[in-house]
Amino acid sequence: MNLGFAGTPSFAVRILQALIDSSHEVRVVFTQPDRRAGRGRRLIPSPVRSLAENHGLNVRTPARIGDDVSHLEGLDVLVVAAYGHILPDAALHAPESGCINVHASLLPRWRGAAPVERAIMAGDVLTGVSIMQMDAGLDTGPVLLSRSTAVRETDTGVSLTAALADLGADALLETLATLHALKPVPQDHAQATLAPKITGADAAIDWRSSAPSIARQVRALVHRRTAYAMIDAERVRVLEAQAVSLQRPTVAEGSPRDPFECAGTVSNTPEGVAVACGEGALLLRTVQLSRGRGRPMAARDAANGYPQIFAAGTRFDVPR
Repeated sequence: MNLGFAGTPSFAVRILQALIDSSHEVRVVFTQPDRRAGRGRRLIPSPVRSLAENHGLNVRTPARIGDDVSHLEGLDVLVVAAYGHILPDAALHAPESGCINVHASLLPRWRGAAPVERAIMAGDVLTGVSIMQMDAGLDTGPVLLSRSTAVRETDTGVSLTAALADLGADALLETLATLHALKPVPQDHAQATLAPKITGADAAIDWRSSAPSIARQVRALVHRRTAYAMIDAERVRVLEAQAVSLQRPTVAEGSPRDPFECAGTVSNTPEGVAVACGEGALLLRTVQLSRGRGRPMAARDAANGYPQIFAAGTRFDVPR
């Protein structure tokens, strides 16, 4: 087939690589324009652009793909994977067989920009990929093929994204091989859930939540919008943590409160630094502070180096 491809982040790289390695011809690649990043605010190409240019492919970076519809004419299919823009009608109908999307969820669950993170945060035990015939809505088109996989208790947003990219690449090639024989299955819109883009508000830890819920939040967001909490004006990013059921430590005579009685309260236990939650406690494993070199460190080392932050009985801020 003569294909076009539209994608931007690392998830889309694995999908594009599978097409490059296949018998199909990728005639044009669309990706979002370069973004400024880093301390120097240099223009950084998207992961998809870097891969495509390394293979000598024709790369287009329009602000709106509708401005480049002429490059879709003559294609059999446009494959879309985490492109970041909704396609206008002109683009949807330009290829002979339309546009198909590789989406990292089992539609209609988790339509939108952050299906992987939302699945982990919600405690889903099963997720997968859907190959969808695109229409004008947000991930609302009929599903051509889907493949499922378990969400492991150790999965992070990064690891699960990589696993779903591999699964999606295989499912896409299977779909293209039998495209004209597949019968699109309409989604049950009444069962749809939304996966909006992750914001700073999603990263803020609310210690009144249960420890398992906060642990999932940490796993979902690490190395993205890493989960964080404030304590005495210090931002503490939590990169690794574990929900635990700890025996309440002995409280020194005269102490005003049991440190596990109040959400957000720090307790130094034999297992390490723990923080009381609305239900259970969160054992901090790896954290990152703004001070010092700002590098990730074991929570034990952070407590030893900055005892004024992690002293037993101190309390993280709790949203009002």
